[in-house]
Amino acid sequence: MSGLAEPLKKMMNEALVEFIANGCRREYAAFPVQPFVRAVFDAQWEGRELKERIRHIAVCLRGCLPPDYREALAVLLAAFGAIKETSLEYVVFPEFVELYGLEDWEASLPALETFTRSSTAEFAVRPFFVQDQDRMMAQMSRWAEHDSEHVRRLASEGCRPRLPWAMGLPSLKRNPQPIVPVLERLKEDPSEYVRRSVANNLNDISKDHPDLVLELARAWHGRHPLTDKLLKHGCRTLLKQAHPEVLTLFGFGAEGGWEVRNWDISAKELELGGTLGFSFQLTNRTEEPLKLRLEYAVEFARLSGKTSRKQFRISETICAPGRSLHVSRKHAFADLSTRKHYPGAHRITLLVNGQPAAEERFSLR
Repeated sequence: MSGLAEPLKKMMNEALVEFIANGCRREYAAFPVQPFVRAVFDAQWEGRELKERIRHIAVCLRGCLPPDYREALAVLLAAFGAIKETSLEYVVFPEFVELYGLEDWEASLPALETFTRSSTAEFAVRPFFVQDQDRMMAQMSRWAEHDSEHVRRLASEGCRPRLPWAMGLPSLKRNPQPIVPVLERLKEDPSEYVRRSVANNLNDISKDHPDLVLELARAWHGRHPLTDKLLKHGCRTLLKQAHPEVLTLFGFGAEGGWEVRNWDISAKELELGGTLGFSFQLTNRTEEPLKLRLEYAVEFARLSGKTSRKQFRISETICAPGRSLHVSRKHAFADLSTRKHYPGAHRITLLVNGQPAAEERFSLR
């Protein structure tokens, strides 16, 4: 969701707040529509980031709904019933459950099951894990059997050990074995939406327990084409790390037989915000087709004087015997919300099947 933060923040607007208010008013005549809207759009509203806005709306709802949690939840469920599309802006509804429903699992879990169908409850389930992981993993197993792809996705997404933006689950990060049966159940799910969540869960696990993910990859690979695609996405961190067995599993095990020539970069000195071009020729010197994974890595100068390295994918391809690939790419050094650039020495390295094949130093100024 990180790339959606700013658009979603803008969706936390007057139209959404009035939609929620009017929906609550239809079910609960005492709901104070205008005072609720004024409370939401207080003097601090413009300065709040996305998650702060979501939480603030939920807190304002609590003050306008019946004091009894189940009665308040019934109002929200009725308002939610008017939603006709799936959109992340409705994450306000599960946020209410996350804040106020931990003491009433019997009411809260069915509500999250409903809310996730037109939004997502992946963040709201996290405090329930912290309170009782075994009980929550049993719920995930039940949700993995659900008719709705949104609920099945929640079964995987909700227990990701490293879910971005979410409350941490240190117990599952230390020992992800309880997650495995859910992933086993969903690995051949007909919905790509669900399978992609399984892949992301595997990738999370691989960062702390690579051997477990490798064990699952060995067991699952080749059994179903949908699972093979899932596995490759789930092993993307291990592929970037050039894990030898993972590279071999996906056919990128060749460490030689190719030759890189005419490696060149467009400039040795570059202005901050500029773009660096690079090009090369890669030739298959064998008598067999070579399956190739082409990437490049940039070592960025940091303000501290140290460097940080990040890899970028170029392509995956098959090069016929005796044939050559001519490749050119560009990399922009404009600042992003997730990366700021600094002047100093940098290095770019070409990687072929995880192995360094060529490199060049350059400077930003």
